[in-house]
Amino acid sequence: MKKTVAVLGAGMIGVSCALELQRRGWDVVLLDRSAPGQETSYGNAGVFARSSLMPMNNPGLWSSLPRLVRNTSVQLRYDPAFLIRNGRWAASFLYSARRACFEETTAALDSLIKLSADLHGRWLPEAGAQGRLRTNGWFFLYRSEQAFEASRLTRDTLDKFGVATQVLQPADIRALEPSLKPIFARALWIKDAASVDNPGAVVNAYAELFVVRGGRIVRAQVNGLARLNEDWQISLGQGDALRARHVVVALGPWSREFLRKSLGLSVPMAYERGYHRHFDAEGGATLGRPIYDTAGGYVLAPMEMGMRMSTGVELADLDAPKSDAQLTLAEKAAREAFPLAERRESEPWLGSRPTLPDSRPAIGPCRSHPSLWFAFGHQHIGLSTGPGTAQILADMLEGAQSKIDVAPFAPSRWGL
Repeated sequence: MKKTVAVLGAGMIGVSCALELQRRGWDVVLLDRSAPGQETSYGNAGVFARSSLMPMNNPGLWSSLPRLVRNTSVQLRYDPAFLIRNGRWAASFLYSARRACFEETTAALDSLIKLSADLHGRWLPEAGAQGRLRTNGWFFLYRSEQAFEASRLTRDTLDKFGVATQVLQPADIRALEPSLKPIFARALWIKDAASVDNPGAVVNAYAELFVVRGGRIVRAQVNGLARLNEDWQISLGQGDALRARHVVVALGPWSREFLRKSLGLSVPMAYERGYHRHFDAEGGATLGRPIYDTAGGYVLAPMEMGMRMSTGVELADLDAPKSDAQLTLAEKAAREAFPLAERRESEPWLGSRPTLPDSRPAIGPCRSHPSLWFAFGHQHIGLSTGPGTAQILADMLEGAQSKIDVAPFAPSRWGL
């Protein structure tokens, strides 16, 4: 009998898993309530970069805490009630900022990002999406010499892993990005980075490649899982169901509640919510690559839809109402740096980034349920880590040796 697997979730992670398992001869069905790439994977800054190995909970977090806990910064906002309800996650997140965990996390993420970059390089042309790719890196911008010096941990860590960077003076910044206003004292050009002009469209292109190669996508609400002899029965909306020998849960931020309701599993996940809005540019102003204004707390990226301004982190419930606090501060800062014109949408986009306490995804088997596999918790960096996740998960399903150490991603580290 042919090997059958159902992949739940059609974001970057789920589509990547479906595509890689299909390549290896599996009979794959991909399920999601939405079209591929239209949920969390749609709204990011479109960057896949080795600099993404730096987690938010790094040793430098401790010195920032007094400012962050005031809950007024553009980089981080939080709902106090949410943190109280998720106090164990918050405590574990802070505990994971210690040096030993940070070093394990950065090494693990770097290996996963490098593996993913190689696969993106192969998949983008196969999916007809090569034209969306830019390979000119991105900038970390600093408004003062003091801010640049305070970034020493980031720069030292990138140097440790051999990430190609270049420090830029104001004249260098103007030469490479002349439309930026002259408010930045320094920049760090991350050269080991690429970006795309529409991340949702890239996910959709990978999904279309999956279909062209014989894969099946089912648009339906996935309501639950139940064991049926050696198979899994997947309950769908309107009373429908389907069966598969293996199931991969790649539901991003929805994985936590789905596994709690379906199987009583407790996933230590929080939601780093983030917003974006698109703008026109004044007077023919352009950007050649995404930029991260470290003081302004936003990323501005040239997209097919306009200049996409994406915000930092908001810790709140998955379904909490939108808040314009971060967006307002970020837009003010962005207008100081770049000649933005009118907003292209009246309502901002909001997505939730699923984060486990150590900022590493859960990739691998569920220890209490045979043939159930996890691929979620990729926080901000699903675009940078999706294809690599697919490859190591497929290796595990087939009992093959992976190219990288998979132990740091084991779901069992959180009792799953």
